[in-house]
Amino acid sequence: MAAAGPIVRWWGRLEVVGLDLLPLEGATIVPANHDSAWDPVVIAFAARRQRQIQALAKDTLWRNALLRRVLDGMGQIPVRRGKADMDALDAAVQCLSHGGCLGIFPEGTRSQGRQLRARSGVGRLAHAVPQARIVCAAVSGTVDIARFPRRPRLKVTFFEPTPAPPAESAIELAARLTAELRAVAPVPAAGQDS
Repeated sequence: MAAAGPIVRWWGRLEVVGLDLLPLEGATIVPANHDSAWDPVVIAFAARRQRQIQALAKDTLWRNALLRRVLDGMGQIPVRRGKADMDALDAAVQCLSHGGCLGIFPEGTRSQGRQLRARSGVGRLAHAVPQARIVCAAVSGTVDIARFPRRPRLKVTFFEPTPAPPAESAIELAARLTAELRAVAPVPAAGQDS
């Protein structure tokens, strides 16, 4: 966070809206849109004064020894993408059951200019830990971080989703959260992310 701080705060001119909605303690799920590799860093930086957000991250990131130390130090949870990774789901449920704050990208991967369908993971977590609060984090501007000399305008908007309808399935919840995130932070045009 110390290394990323100047990039996010100064170069990115970060604006944070609704941070007070993120509870200081207790099980919290933070679904977010995912357009850039910078998204987890920017969201974590935006939330840092209120809460540390652990996150589910693709397991291939642990291949780099330095990055592995950083991810482990931040309490991130590796997940095998494209598979039903029950170990990652169990670790995420354990995090939430102990009052943790867990970030997840319902789309599962970066959008790269495409509208992606929601994956059921966030809904499965919400059903497994029903006492967890859900606070969405819509992030925008991250695809512009590397477009030197043009400076980006980063923004993270924390908001509570609309109330769940009765008997909402895990995939319906994930789709609803994704639609609400994309209403605040639409998919940027392809080719902007480095």
